[in-house]
Amino acid sequence: MSTVLIKNGTILTATDEFKGDIFVKDGKIEKIGANLDDVADQTIDASGKYVFPGGIDQHTHFNFTFGESTCVGWESSDAAVVSGTTTVIDFANQKVGWSIKDSVDEYLEEKVVDKACCDYGFHGVVFDPSEALFKEIEKLPEYGIPTIKLFMAYKGHPYHCDDDSVLKALQASTDAGVTIMVHAENADMIDVLQKQTVEKGITAPIGHAISRPPIVEAEAVHRAAYLANLADAPIYIVHVTAKEAMWIIRDEYAKGTNIFGETCTHYLTTTVDKLDLPDFEGAKYVCSPALRTQDHLDELWIALKKGWLNAISSDHVGFNWAVHKHAGKDSFINIPNGAPGLENRIPIIWTEGVAKGRISKQRFVELCCTNPAKINGLYPQKGTLAIGSDADIVIFDPDYRGIVTNEESLHRVDFSAYEGWEQIGRAEKVLLRGELVAENGKYLGKPGSGKFVAGKPFGLCYELR
Repeated sequence: MSTVLIKNGTILTATDEFKGDIFVKDGKIEKIGANLDDVADQTIDASGKYVFPGGIDQHTHFNFTFGESTCVGWESSDAAVVSGTTTVIDFANQKVGWSIKDSVDEYLEEKVVDKACCDYGFHGVVFDPSEALFKEIEKLPEYGIPTIKLFMAYKGHPYHCDDDSVLKALQASTDAGVTIMVHAENADMIDVLQKQTVEKGITAPIGHAISRPPIVEAEAVHRAAYLANLADAPIYIVHVTAKEAMWIIRDEYAKGTNIFGETCTHYLTTTVDKLDLPDFEGAKYVCSPALRTQDHLDELWIALKKGWLNAISSDHVGFNWAVHKHAGKDSFINIPNGAPGLENRIPIIWTEGVAKGRISKQRFVELCCTNPAKINGLYPQKGTLAIGSDADIVIFDPDYRGIVTNEESLHRVDFSAYEGWEQIGRAEKVLLRGELVAENGKYLGKPGSGKFVAGKPFGLCYELR
């Protein structure tokens, strides 16, 4: 039996803020209240600090392959923990001819189980949209996988899915309570625009944004909403970037469509001009959908404040600039997409969201902790501070001031998308299932200590059905 008593903190949940103490026993929260006097193996004084649930990053890509490049894997998951993220939901790619379950099982055994520093779950990513796959969807909750993802973008890539595959997946999902996630961009539009952009002699990273304007995202989101309506199924739009796409989600939801969406840290903080940096520096910021102009960022913050978007993820992809990104030196089309962000999500969203008055502290917890737990069927085990919940707890110092540098980052990538960024606040201490695993930016745990957390079906996206 191990016990921890956290005293004198300001407890934050998605709905509350109050002074209080938390008593933890055997990895679970046993008591929450004022002036608790339980004897504990470890007592932590959280005076002057905020205490909130461990963050859940529901959108990461470890060990992801783009062309000939494979990004950094789970050995970098300590970067999540030190920043206050205690659970990661990673995208596990289906192998062609394999089931989702067998693909996830192999990935888990070969890439995850001995390296994970945080708790974890998986979304199945469809590479082989066969009839066998559609039949398997109803069984996925039995394996603790209540979500799958399909790519509407990337024409010619093995993971591109046509509308018929998206529709069939939606139709197969509803009775089982599986949530269908989509990367919503019009693949044909992008294919034409990429070719035309290159024909004009534009091969530098800025061509990525030129060939992926907001309309290609908005059109695909609109189409996804109609497909969901036809199937009478929920649909979840990952990494929303364009204000037009967000407006469609907002308006369709208001009309009764079961459509939900997230955005990501970089789409709230970084503008498209980064792609035009000299000396191929712009390649660091090539991600899909592309970065947008400031007016889109402003509208996304409004959407988060008003509840029109449901979560903030990192879309972490650890491709190194010097090796992986340079595969596209001759053409932006070949630049591996994505940037590291796992370590920055919690502190940067606090800095740009809470500290600057764009969102409340309660909305911060809802977007970064509670809603991701609900979407992925982990609530209330994860994502909240409640009696019986896992003791995944962040003790956060709002008075900390620092500068983000890649030199001090743990993500094992050769650049940070937030280099030189002023950071307000940081996770002073992080508990994972009651164990102190990080303190002041240092990881104290050991690789392989993370555990698989099975997701339950009928998550947040089924609330309208």
